[in-house]
Amino acid sequence: MTKIIAALNQTFDGFCDHTVGIPDEEVHNHYTALLNESDSILYGRTTYELMQYWQTLLTNPSGEASMDNFANAIDRIPKIVFSNTLKTTGWDSATLADKPLEQVVAELKQQPGGDVLVGSRSLIVQLANLNLIDEYQLCVYPVIIGRGLPLFKGLDERRVLKLLKTKTFTSGTVLYYYEPVK
Repeated sequence: MTKIIAALNQTFDGFCDHTVGIPDEEVHNHYTALLNESDSILYGRTTYELMQYWQTLLTNPSGEASMDNFANAIDRIPKIVFSNTLKTTGWDSATLADKPLEQVVAELKQQPGGDVLVGSRSLIVQLANLNLIDEYQLCVYPVIIGRGLPLFKGLDERRVLKLLKTKTFTSGTVLYYYEPVK
């Protein structure tokens, strides 16, 4: 059965901010491989609009292989966007969800194939509250920003997780793999 994997970056002090992380070649390569192994990714509007940056590298490559490869991987993977305001996605591989999040995820979990990634903080919180996340992959950057949007703001109750493994990058960035204890 398909796994729902919450995959997100955060600062050491637990805030989500795509502008303060320090992704390097290793991190980009990791996420490229994850995208290539997965069947789809779910986004909320805000994160989706941030990720559209990668479309620019498709027509104007950066010359840095890890970034350009990531741009190609994010372009290829089907994206399902949850938004009340967007009318179109502006990306051939992205579609707007036409059903509630819980229903879309339930249908995806029943399909054969690869895993489904969740790449937006708001969707991760909603799915955690519904007990629909099978694995958390939290990439923690060695940076402290002191303010911002906490990753799990809005969680309705305590969750206990079991550490599956860690992956440490040369930069000091650490990826934690957890599964919920049921």
